[in-house]
Amino acid sequence: MDTDLYDEFGNYIGPELDSDEDDDELGRETKDLDEMDDDDDDDDVGDHDDDHPGMEVVLHEDKKYYPTAEEVYGPEVETIVQEEDTQPLTEPIIKPVKTKKFTLMEQTLPVTVYEMDFLADLMDNSELIRNVTLCGHLHHGKTCFVDCLIEQTHPEIRKRYDQDLCYTDILFTEQERGVGIKSTPVTVVLPDTKGKSYLFNIMDTPGHVNFSDEVTAGLRISDGVVLFIDAAEGVMLNTERLIKHAVQERLAVTVCINKIDRLILELKLPPTDAYYKLRHIVDEVNGLISMYSTDENLILSPLLGNVCFSSSQYSICFTLGSFAKIYADTFGDINYQEFAKRLWGDIYFNPKTRKFTKKAPTSSSQRSFVEFILEPLYKILAQVVGDVDTSLPRTLDELGIHLTKEELKLNIRPLLRLVCKKFFGEFTGFVDMCVQHIPSPKVGAKPKIEHTYTGGVDSDLGEAMSDCDPDGPLMCHTTKMYSTDDGVQFHAFGRVLSGTIHAGQPVKVLGENYTLEDEEDSQICTVGRLWISVARYHIEVNRVPAGNWVLIEGVDQPIVKTATITEPRGNEEVEESGEHVILGTGELYLDCVMHDLRKMYSEIDIKVADPVVTFCETVVETSSLKCFAETPNKKNKITMIAEPLEKGLAEDIENEVVQITWNRKKLGEFFQTKYDWDLLAARSIWAFGPDATGPNILVDDTLPSEVDKALLGSVKDSIVQGFQWGTREGPLCDELIRNVKFKILDAVVAQEPLHRGGGQIIPTARRVVYSAFLMATPRLMEPYYFVEVQAPADCVSAVYTVLARRRGHVTQDAPIPGSPLYTIKAFIPAIDSFGFETDLRTHTQGQAFSLSVFHHWQIVPGDPLDKSIVIRPLEPQPAPHLAREFMIKTRRRKGLSEDVSISKFFDDPMLLELAKQDVVLNYPM
Repeated sequence: MDTDLYDEFGNYIGPELDSDEDDDELGRETKDLDEMDDDDDDDDVGDHDDDHPGMEVVLHEDKKYYPTAEEVYGPEVETIVQEEDTQPLTEPIIKPVKTKKFTLMEQTLPVTVYEMDFLADLMDNSELIRNVTLCGHLHHGKTCFVDCLIEQTHPEIRKRYDQDLCYTDILFTEQERGVGIKSTPVTVVLPDTKGKSYLFNIMDTPGHVNFSDEVTAGLRISDGVVLFIDAAEGVMLNTERLIKHAVQERLAVTVCINKIDRLILELKLPPTDAYYKLRHIVDEVNGLISMYSTDENLILSPLLGNVCFSSSQYSICFTLGSFAKIYADTFGDINYQEFAKRLWGDIYFNPKTRKFTKKAPTSSSQRSFVEFILEPLYKILAQVVGDVDTSLPRTLDELGIHLTKEELKLNIRPLLRLVCKKFFGEFTGFVDMCVQHIPSPKVGAKPKIEHTYTGGVDSDLGEAMSDCDPDGPLMCHTTKMYSTDDGVQFHAFGRVLSGTIHAGQPVKVLGENYTLEDEEDSQICTVGRLWISVARYHIEVNRVPAGNWVLIEGVDQPIVKTATITEPRGNEEVEESGEHVILGTGELYLDCVMHDLRKMYSEIDIKVADPVVTFCETVVETSSLKCFAETPNKKNKITMIAEPLEKGLAEDIENEVVQITWNRKKLGEFFQTKYDWDLLAARSIWAFGPDATGPNILVDDTLPSEVDKALLGSVKDSIVQGFQWGTREGPLCDELIRNVKFKILDAVVAQEPLHRGGGQIIPTARRVVYSAFLMATPRLMEPYYFVEVQAPADCVSAVYTVLARRRGHVTQDAPIPGSPLYTIKAFIPAIDSFGFETDLRTHTQGQAFSLSVFHHWQIVPGDPLDKSIVIRPLEPQPAPHLAREFMIKTRRRKGLSEDVSISKFFDDPMLLELAKQDVVLNYPM
């Protein structure tokens, strides 16, 4: 180092060096040169490094203290370098493989009292099959009843004495909530009283009204229903709906009055009162059936054998016939079928003459049902509950029931169950009832096909299905999709209506939107494996003939909810796009759907907006003046007015009491007789809208003397299309129009076909529909729920308070006969029903229980077009402002302009006409 240039501390004291700026300038000049000499420089640098190894400057971040992971582990090993503090401690660096499991399934096939081959053989004989749906109100004992059948046929499956088995509640969410959410199929072989075996396909359905769609899926593939009714609660809201539903589906109806032990152990009714209570239930059901059904022969009675009595908890199930059979087995020489006919109603046994009489022999005589059925039942229950140690062993000996000492030491409930199980034996009464009163698939096929098949019943395919022919062309109707227990794919569940489905067979899957004209919604798939489903396990089979239920793998991709599976005849593609508005029957339903979406089918964060309801738009008066509109080419002009429909007509159209496809004469007669229309109007109905069952009517009210009917007829289709379009999206907030009759009063139509095309007529017809609608005092309609609340007497006032706060009103409150509860029936607007259940539970300390179902549409108070109303944010609006508030907020949600602009729907000549007539409009122009 040159000592003159530095002081003793090493600081530079030599002559000034060139400044950085100069370097920069130099750099700029030499940059081009550098780029040219780049290659040479590299070589020089390399030489330079070789001269002085280890002397080069290495930046801190480029220093290498340790060998790289690749050098240590080799090039083929994946390594993860985890920077410090970028991941929370709670999250592992390498996550364990997470296996998803949402359902409880058996790992192996359980032992059954019959051979699996026997079950498979029974599938070939459609006369020995019964397809049955068990339905009933919430917690009326359907699932526990199926548990009894499972225990009867599966010797190793037993319920723990302290909790129910709930074999068909296979979803973990169902077990956590304690309520059925999905319909679950079970296939078992059951013997009748004579010991003959039948193959039972049983669908256990949820009892909550929100899941009525699950019941529909079961009904659609069944031939009959067993309606479960709690003996203590009687006929409830959903019981009534299910009767109506089953009658609509034209199914055989049978009843099982369940939980009869409650009459004895809980309500402590004397035997005679218990008989009255049971008879009251049967009468009530018959009353409902006669209300909904036109079939005079559909009557339920224990005497006919289509009512059975049971208590799933204590394994009791009998019909009059099966109870009489117990007497016959004990005493011999009794014709039990004749005996059974005398065990219900006002019939008394005279012990002196040993005959049955209609009149009571003495004042203290009991009816035969009480004497021969209820009293023995009461005695057995009383002995087990009361005198376990003293008199029970003697009684059991008399009945021929033998228990071990360990069994006699059981707690009361398991002991009672055991005694009843040994006394009543297998559920043969239930089997008898289903075999005699529910048709086999062979007998039930014809009415089912006539009701559900949209094609021709007389075609080869129709006939094969009506005969339930296993050798005919394949036709399978699927109504349910069951996800695998890891939630990765679905299996389709349905009924084979004709032909035989084989594993590995190519099939054509027709979706819900498939029509013969538009085959877009169909796809060719290959069937994977086939199973018979028994709730928690599946029996794999290689073919399933007509009349049976089947679980199909490999066809889930094109199916949304239901589908028709046939033999393939060509190839198509399916595309579907959807908007994420989830429609549901109620809060519990939507809660379950959101759970499945968030947990089962994806692990994404789903944000949920406030719940909304659909509204409808309607009118309450006739249009204040004739509204007309001209086509853009000024060569056509349509004039219309709007007015409200008669009360009840909208519902008749929706329920298909009247159909637009009827011939003119029949349609005319219906409107003349039921709604007092004149002959001309009744014969000139053009369309219902927005669809074939839409609750609006388009009527041609023009006169042949004023309008050329031939010309008008040539544009009929276009006008109808405009009407359908207009009624599908009303002018107030793009919701359906409801309960409006549109009359065409006048029409000027161009002579040349070129000037009256659809492009001219359709938008014009829609515009005139809107203007006539807006001139007829438009109003909004909202859906109303019917609510049924069960609560103890001291909570009734709290229920009234909660309802009043939500614009609800009570229609009836009455005590439930033979119990300490009250039933309160009320109406509540759907938009005010969100959170109602929680609110109700809070105010009654959880003692009130409510169920709500859609009931009717009602006009929202207030004028939606009243400009003078100011909607203040975050404030509840008074009743007259509600219509305006709902309209504005719905328009905002849909991204429409804040208010309805009327000038959009009125032509200039029409506006002049309005001015001439001096119509005062407070509407925004």
